Amino acid sequence: MSAVQEQFEIKFRLPDGTDIGPRRFPPASTVATLKETIIAQWPKDKEKGPRTVNDLKLINAGKILENNKTLSECKSPICDFSGMTTMHVVVRAPTSGKQSEKRAAKKAKDFRCGCAIM
Repeated sequence: MSAVQEQFEIKFRLPDGTDIGPRRFPPASTVATLKETIIAQWPKDKEKGPRTVNDLKLINAGKILENNKTLSECKSPICDFSGMTTMHVVVRAPTSGKQSEKRAAKKAKDFRCGCAIM
C-alpha cells in the first residue's frame, strides 16, 4: 500500500457550519495533533477561537475523542474512516476566575450537614 492510501482524509465542521480542511492525516496522529491543526487553521475572522487543545472537543460518530488516542485507535465499526470523514468541533466557553469561584462557593454550600445536635 502506498502512504497516501494509509492516510485518513478528515474535514472539521465548526459550530457555525463552516469547514476546515479536508486534510490527510496518518493513522498514528493523535487527537491532540488534530486539535492543534484546527487551532492553527482557525479562521481569523471568527471571534472567540480556541487557544489550547483543551478548549476543543472533537466528535466523531457521536463519540467524543480523547486527546491521547490515535486515529487508528478511534476507528469503530460505525465509522471506519473510509473516504472522507467529517468530525464535529465543539469549542468550550472560556470560564473566568469569578465564575470558578462562584461554582466552588456553591459546591461548598451544597455539602452542608443536615444533622441537628440536641
